[in-house]
Amino acid sequence: MVYWELLSNMRPFRFDTAAAVAGIIAALLLFPLRFVTSQVYINTIPIVVGFGCILYLLAVHQDEGERTLPTLSTPATMLLPSITTVGMATMVFVTVLQGIRTPLFFAISSIVGTLLFGQILFTSDRDFHRGLILFQLVIFAFVFRFTALYATPGYIGIDVWTHMTELTQAIHTEQSVGAIEYDKHFGSPFFHLFVVGSSLVYSVPLRIGLYFSVGIAMPLSILIVYAAANLLVPTRWATFAAALFSVANYTVMWGIHLIPTSMGLVFYLAIVYALIRVMRIDHTDQDFALLMVLSIAVVLTHQVSTFIVLVLLGAAFLAQVVFMVDPPELARFDLNSFRTKEPVNLIGLLVFNFGLAIFVWSLTPYRESSFLATVLRWFGVTLSESAGFLELASPGASSGGETTVPETETTLLDQIVPYVNEIGFLVLFGLTLVGGLYVVHRRRAEQSVFTLMLGAGVMLFFVLGLPMFGIRNFVPTRWFAFLYALMAILGAIGLRTLSLNLSPKPVVAVLVIVVLLYPGGMMLAAESNPDNPVFSDQHERLAYDQSELAAVDTISVMTGSPTGGEIRPDQALYTDHPYQTLVERTGAYPPTTTIELPENESASHDYTLYRTTQNEEATFFDTETGVGYLENPAQERICRPTQGIVYDNGDVVFCTPSIGQR
Repeated sequence: MVYWELLSNMRPFRFDTAAAVAGIIAALLLFPLRFVTSQVYINTIPIVVGFGCILYLLAVHQDEGERTLPTLSTPATMLLPSITTVGMATMVFVTVLQGIRTPLFFAISSIVGTLLFGQILFTSDRDFHRGLILFQLVIFAFVFRFTALYATPGYIGIDVWTHMTELTQAIHTEQSVGAIEYDKHFGSPFFHLFVVGSSLVYSVPLRIGLYFSVGIAMPLSILIVYAAANLLVPTRWATFAAALFSVANYTVMWGIHLIPTSMGLVFYLAIVYALIRVMRIDHTDQDFALLMVLSIAVVLTHQVSTFIVLVLLGAAFLAQVVFMVDPPELARFDLNSFRTKEPVNLIGLLVFNFGLAIFVWSLTPYRESSFLATVLRWFGVTLSESAGFLELASPGASSGGETTVPETETTLLDQIVPYVNEIGFLVLFGLTLVGGLYVVHRRRAEQSVFTLMLGAGVMLFFVLGLPMFGIRNFVPTRWFAFLYALMAILGAIGLRTLSLNLSPKPVVAVLVIVVLLYPGGMMLAAESNPDNPVFSDQHERLAYDQSELAAVDTISVMTGSPTGGEIRPDQALYTDHPYQTLVERTGAYPPTTTIELPENESASHDYTLYRTTQNEEATFFDTETGVGYLENPAQERICRPTQGIVYDNGDVVFCTPSIGQR
């Protein structure tokens, strides 16, 4: 009895305020970890969490209502679209003139991105035109991505070479999916069928068919983010969410490195929109039918994308459970309704997706077993052999393993680059945190926004939490673009909250930080420029010029493209990463791997490939322990004087044992 009287006399409990205070405490507790490790996220995220929570607490203790913020004049608003159009035309001109996306290109892109964000955030309500800004965003997305595709002779990335030169080519040649029955993508062939179909419909080569299909779909997909956000926030902030997503580094990467992940992302965005629509407005059987069709499409496209969709649906179901339980004890804290409408029952959709995924994965061949059995075995090995707190698995050169650099003098640029690479993500993370705190308030709680918050939280655990324990089995780099869709919507909610509640001076400061740092930071990040990294001495180039591609073709002809079983172990070919992936995945010389290059010593392999890029840009090699590291070796360390040169086109040298040594 006393318990209920105490509850009745208490003021309404603010979950958002409590969460913000807890966030500040967590930030203080995590801050000392920076003295244990130099990992960039550990150094920065506690600071971002602390500032984000403080900003939110300042906002909630001020009166709600519209604030008078500085806006652009009408003439300036009318002029900016023309300036951005000229800027985008200049981006195309610079790429055509220089033949590649250079630092000048990215500088112009950053300026154009800043002007686009400025139009969204500083245009008055009277001068704000949604269609015009969305049109600029889409065109900018096309220009930024297709200039990279245009300037690159081959493909950009690593996995795309397997998907296009082996799998898609096999289906195209044999006109049957059975051509890849040995591969795990036999159970998820939709990407390859889509590309082959586009090639046949347009009567173009497979490479152009890829660009005309998945390549076009990627920049257009930002409109799905706008549509989803517009179900939750007004037009301006939905446009802002689309802008956040469109320039995000991993979003850009999957628009350039076109693989099944790219198509899986498109289907995932459609599922996010359909889910929010079902939870926000009256739904029909057709809405659930659309969700089921999209779910089937994802399963038949990409395994990792399917797992991410399962995580999202799990978050939606968890949000449903929270709103269905609605404990009476909590209700007494706040007399306001805990929900605005009855939660949508999603258990059937979750069970359907889970069952279909398990069924398909059980039948999908992978490494002489099924895909499901193989990944479970690998996960068990990781847990038993390599997992542990702060066993950091930093993204590396080849397969995401830890990367170390030989002990050399660390320059100021070496220290700054990792933070430049992450500045855009950190800005987005801070806005997402504020948005998450806003929707935690019981008066604003809905199943839709709780789904976004819980989904983003679980995904952040997979991409940031598990790697802290050395667990990267879930391929966290594939998750970021999917996570960004949820973060963009929550980030728009967060910035809107600050603009409505904070006093003008701090709000303007936050808006200026977003406008100046976010687009430029995201476009300077390595994932946005794999074709020609801005910091070429820090990040490897995942595209190849014509001479490097010609060398691979010639080696294929010279050697007859032998299979692994046709040559001796000592005849394996060695070169740098990522060039070895190109030689291997095109089938030119399948037994190709990364050179083992001891520090200050020469390689000892018999068959080696040297390219001038190894001495000029970032490339990766192995040590005796097998750990990849950055190096810029001279040709003599790769192709020793005792070896013979059988091919040299000025950029690539193929060295073999001399005649007397064979």
